[in-house]
Amino acid sequence: MSTYRDSGVDLEAAGEFVAQIGPAVQATWNDRVVGGFGGFAAGIRIPSGYERPVLMMSTDGVGTKIELARMTDLIKGLGFDLVAMCIDDLAAVGARPLAFTDYLAVGSLQPERDRVLIESIAAACLAAGCALLGGETAEHPGAMPVHAFDLAGTALGIVEEDQEVTGASIQKGDLVIGVESPNLRSNGFSLVRAALGDVDLESSFDHGRSLAEVLMEPSVIYAPAILDAVATGLVRGLAHITGGALPGNLPRALPPGCGVVIERSSWIVPSVFRYVQEMGSVSEEEMFRTFNMGIGFAAVVSAVHTDEIQAVFKKHGHRSWAIGEVTKGQPHGVRFV
Repeated sequence: MSTYRDSGVDLEAAGEFVAQIGPAVQATWNDRVVGGFGGFAAGIRIPSGYERPVLMMSTDGVGTKIELARMTDLIKGLGFDLVAMCIDDLAAVGARPLAFTDYLAVGSLQPERDRVLIESIAAACLAAGCALLGGETAEHPGAMPVHAFDLAGTALGIVEEDQEVTGASIQKGDLVIGVESPNLRSNGFSLVRAALGDVDLESSFDHGRSLAEVLMEPSVIYAPAILDAVATGLVRGLAHITGGALPGNLPRALPPGCGVVIERSSWIVPSVFRYVQEMGSVSEEEMFRTFNMGIGFAAVVSAVHTDEIQAVFKKHGHRSWAIGEVTKGQPHGVRFV
C-alpha cells in the first residue's frame, strides 16, 4: 500500500521542522501579536496613535538569486533578500511594517537547510522591526527537483490616512537623493547567471572574498532609515530601486509632467556591477535598466533640505548622494547624463 511518505512528503519530519523554527519565529513577536505559534493563523494589534490607520500590503520573492544560493550553499542571507523586497516596498509609500509571513516551497524537506532559511527571515524581520507571524513550508515532490526550493513573502504595514508618500508634491528643481546599495540585492540575477556562464564562483574577487560571496551578499533593508526620513516631513517622493532599476522605478514616484535627469558620475558604482558587465559584454544602457548600479533607494526632496535627509541616512549607516534633479516638460521618465 502506498503512503504519503512514499510519494515524497514526510509529515513527521515536517512536524519536527515546525518545532525547530519556533524559537526564531517567536523571537520576532511583541505584545501586539495575537495567537499562538503553530496555529492556523496569527494576528497583530494595530499600534496606538493612529486616528485613521490604513493597512498596506506587499508581496514578493527572491527570484533566481536562489539558484546561485543553491549552487554555492550560501543561503544565510536569503531571508534579508526576501524581507527587504517586501518591507522596503511598504516604506516607499511611508508605511511602517507590522508583520510578515513567508512561503517556502521545496522539492524535499531538508531540515537543516530550511531551518537556516527561516532563521534568516526571522533575523531580517527583527532588523526591520516587524513580527514574523508565521508561514508555510510546502513539499512538492515530483513537481520540483529534490534539492530545489523557492521563497516568497507578504508584508503588512500601516500608515496614517492622507500621510502616504505619493509624490504629488514633487516640483521642478527638487533633488533626488540616492541611497547606497553595496551589492546587487536580489535583482537581475538571470542576467548575472547568463553573463558569468562557467566562471569559477569560488575565485577570489574582493578583499579575500570569493565571487560567490560577493554575489550572494544579502540585501540592505532600508525601511528603518526611510521611515525616519519620512518622519521629518521633508520627503516628497520615494522609490525602492528593484527590478527595472532607476528607469523602471523612479518614475513611479513622480507626478504627471515631471521627469528626472540623473548624473551617472554622481555616485560610486560597486565593482561587482562592472565585473558582470565586462564578463557578459553587457551594454551600459542594459546595465542601468537591469541593475540598481549602487543605488538601492531614492528620495525626492526640496533642494534646501537635502543635507537634513542625508544626515538621517548617515545616522543609519547608509551613504547617499544627490544624483539627479526633477524637471518639467520632458517625457515622464529618467534621462541619464
